[in-house]
Amino acid sequence: TGGVRKLTSLRTDEEGNPTEAKFPNSSLSSVSRSHIITTKFEHHAVLNSCKQLEKEGFEVTYLDVGKDGVVNPKDVAKALRPETILVSIMYANNEIGTVQPIREIAKVIRIFKKNGGGKSLSLRTDEEGNPTERKFSSSVFPYFHTDACQAPGYLDINVERLGVDLMTINGSKIYGPKGIGLLYAKNGIKLEPLLYGGEQERKLRPGTENVPAIVGLAEALKIADQDREKESMRLVKLRDYFIGRLLGEIPKTVLNGHSAERLPNNINVSILDAEGESIVLYLDEAGVACSTGSACTSESLEPSHVILAIGKPHAYAHGAMRFSLGRSTTKKDIDYVMKVLPDIIKKLRMFSPVNIKINC
Repeated sequence: TGGVRKLTSLRTDEEGNPTEAKFPNSSLSSVSRSHIITTKFEHHAVLNSCKQLEKEGFEVTYLDVGKDGVVNPKDVAKALRPETILVSIMYANNEIGTVQPIREIAKVIRIFKKNGGGKSLSLRTDEEGNPTERKFSSSVFPYFHTDACQAPGYLDINVERLGVDLMTINGSKIYGPKGIGLLYAKNGIKLEPLLYGGEQERKLRPGTENVPAIVGLAEALKIADQDREKESMRLVKLRDYFIGRLLGEIPKTVLNGHSAERLPNNINVSILDAEGESIVLYLDEAGVACSTGSACTSESLEPSHVILAIGKPHAYAHGAMRFSLGRSTTKKDIDYVMKVLPDIIKKLRMFSPVNIKINC
């Protein structure tokens, strides 16, 4: 979360109240609050960072997303303000797989800055602290960050074509080593470190570099890019086949997220009148791995914040299932799931105390 968490450092008075937001490479100073835009269905790595920044005096706008799980660029445009310093919107959602219009959002931000909307604001005060003057000056803000951890191997991650200033990638999502990630920062952006000590990694992260993991990540990215088009086409066919069978053969099953604007490897459905955790356990016994949401929240029994963010009720969130396809997945694997899953659902519904009416 380095691309989100430490773009700024907030200065406070003796009582801990924010007095100045200091921004590298800008003329912005003496601003009591600064503004960040994100969405309600981001990964918790971004959401929790934003919540912490709110405690430190920043104001955060959490945008709604459509029922199809796609952010409307017009909503981003409406939320932009002169004091907005950062927009952080994920490239593809980690739970429901919906792909966001990153290029269009980047265009909205460029137009905003070109038209002077991104000018910096300085407040001058009198001896008693009352504001006497608002002074604007040119600025590079807001920066645009995208969490692209789900994108490599399936989507174009060329930062120039996307128009982003900051981008984060996770090695384990692309068959690379675990515990290694990548933060792209556009030339000229100065970040402040989260940790202090040595001067490794451009003084941003102290400690001896994990060279094997770095090499592994680079190789994983190379392979993912080489196979992207062919593998994406193969998985889209399997994905749509799987979705068709789920919706057609298991009554009261609803697809979560856009039917087409989604990752090739992602299937997320709500199976009503059956508890998601129970489905996971029964499928695990049958040798099928799936989840009720993000792996990062696998120990939480709270309903998925992503499903709630797209307007689905709690009952839909509790019955949400995520199936992920990969390089080794075949049609035979999907047929096996559809052989065992209907009977599992029938068994669970026999003991279910609820009978949910479908309301999409």
